Amino acid sequence: MALEIKNLLREFNILKNGKQLSLKDPNPELTAAEVMKFYSGEHPELTNATVEGPTVVGDKAQYKLVTKAGKLG
Repeated sequence: MALEIKNLLREFNILKNGKQLSLKDPNPELTAAEVMKFYSGEHPELTNATVEGPTVVGDKAQYKLVTKAGKLG
């Protein structure tokens, strides 16, 4: 049996205003931190966010972009 190698699609998730948003991967060659910077113009809260993951779900590598806005301590 031959092994088949597949690239996982990356998906970036952010919780904004109580809703889960899924952001597409703008460029697979960017790091997760660079993707976060890419989207920070549209989602300013990402400038102080952190990256969690990835978690592999099916054929996707899901990254969670965790914002620090509104959190103390």
